[in-house]
Amino acid sequence: MNAKLVEDIANAVLYEGYMLYPYRPSSVKNRQRWNFGVVYPKPYSELQSGADSWFMQTECLAVATSSAEVNIKVRFLQAIARNIGELKTPLDEWPAAASAGQEPDFQLVESLRAGEQTLQSWQEAIEREIVIPYSSLTDPGFSQCSSVHAFPGDRELEPVRGSDGRIIGVVVRTKEAIIAKVNVAITQVDHELFKITVRISNVSSPTKPGFANRDDALMQSLLSAHTILGINGGEFVSSIDPPAELKGYVAKLTNAGTWPVLAGDEAQRDCMLSSPIILYDYPQIAPESPGNLFDGTEIDEILALRILTLTEDEKNEMRNADERGRQILERTESLPAEHFMKLHGVLRGLHPAEKEQP
Repeated sequence: MNAKLVEDIANAVLYEGYMLYPYRPSSVKNRQRWNFGVVYPKPYSELQSGADSWFMQTECLAVATSSAEVNIKVRFLQAIARNIGELKTPLDEWPAAASAGQEPDFQLVESLRAGEQTLQSWQEAIEREIVIPYSSLTDPGFSQCSSVHAFPGDRELEPVRGSDGRIIGVVVRTKEAIIAKVNVAITQVDHELFKITVRISNVSSPTKPGFANRDDALMQSLLSAHTILGINGGEFVSSIDPPAELKGYVAKLTNAGTWPVLAGDEAQRDCMLSSPIILYDYPQIAPESPGNLFDGTEIDEILALRILTLTEDEKNEMRNADERGRQILERTESLPAEHFMKLHGVLRGLHPAEKEQP
């Protein structure tokens, strides 16, 4: 398995839609984030009559011997609410008691000017991963297994200093508890042909009295969730272009909220990426791309040029709103002019046209 190639694609899936151009909280587009691969808490899903799903299911085929081994990795983002607080009385030093839960007196505000930056309330995210190590396809403890994974809630305060060096505010980061359940089922459907089913469920209980709205539910959701499967001693079967003799088996697979494609080097079939975004087998990141822009189809040239046309106030908002947004801005502003020529007009995958028969 080409781990680097698979990781690059998986990270692009993970952060697809994390934030969109113009990468500012005040933009209407960025007020409706987390639109891909969301696995909502079951209670919220039931309130929506199942319109927002609380599970995601991957099914794929593998041609392998009984001694072959498979591993499974589930990845997603967990939202972090970042709120800004202004201290009622500035402090010279951060009190030791704050780490013991005795917080200084502050009030939440929409934004706070601190030196050269303006801090705003926003949502961040942390990467989460569930790994089920390599196990035999026919191991009873693996072929029909269920595991529960808890990600506890937390609250952290970060002091903010003003231009005079005194502490004038705090950044409050809050994570809500998430409980994810992973069910694995492996069935032999023919000689040396196995069906692998991975079902991800969000069985979190509300940390607040019910889920008042989608924003509350998102704080306990699996965001941009996807599954990566690897195999030793066998090969995965393409779900898009399977061999003729296996098309009937592929047609019976049930995928919900995600779709598995072959990933890695095209000469290999040892990795399957199940993505909530429509992909083809062996997706790749364009070598000319200077970095992830989190925007659908990654139209690097036009997005980079548009970033450069932002006003200084807009750039400051982008820079101060989110660390990943700041990285996009700094990377784009540092691109040499000749790099834009590499982004412009690149053609790939052209083949000679077949001659028409007379």
